[in-house]
Amino acid sequence: MLLAVELPIDSKIGDIAILATELNMALPDIPKVFIIDDDAGVRAAIQGLLKSEGLQSEGFESAEEFLRTKRPDGPSCLILDVSLPGINGLEFQQQLKDAGLQVPIIFITGHGDIPMSVKAMKSGALEFLTKPFRDDTLLEAIRQALAKDSARRQEQAGRSALQQRYRILTRREREVMRMVVSGMLNKQIAYELGTSEITIKVHRAQVMHKMRAGSLAELVRMAEKLQLFSDHSN
Repeated sequence: MLLAVELPIDSKIGDIAILATELNMALPDIPKVFIIDDDAGVRAAIQGLLKSEGLQSEGFESAEEFLRTKRPDGPSCLILDVSLPGINGLEFQQQLKDAGLQVPIIFITGHGDIPMSVKAMKSGALEFLTKPFRDDTLLEAIRQALAKDSARRQEQAGRSALQQRYRILTRREREVMRMVVSGMLNKQIAYELGTSEITIKVHRAQVMHKMRAGSLAELVRMAEKLQLFSDHSN
């Protein structure tokens, strides 16, 4: 005899909320390249090159001007001159890093040296180009930067969706999920929680449904991403 389990209303509402969130995350974002260089000629040349490749861009004379501008939330990268009025490129890179703002940086400079480039790369810069540089060299670096940022955003969106699914689990369902992914059998979980095995089966089915896990292996991978094996809080 099959046990029919009617999903609670709050579960259905949770499903709708998650779907809306994931559909919003799936909307295509147009990549954009930001250029910070106090030389208007350099900015114009790079923007012209990017336009010819079908890429959107925006130019800024200083780091301060860039910070004052609202930026779209989509894949992006930053072409950053080392020598800038006010905050220089390397200082600005460190400020972004300290603030937890993750954007791939391509440094350009007219008078770079090895120590400078090493410092920039150690701090996470994707590329360090000395003027004059070849158009195809810059374009290749930009493609890599945009691909890297897009992948990071997709991973972040996936993790956010997973956290949203986990949040709609009840307290008991979270307990059951942790025990299931740790390898415990239904009867062991029932004994541990002082309930019946059939109740655990219902909770387990709810967990699989709400988390959208097609198998135990997939649920375990989700638990790893949620860091449930090291986090014992609810």
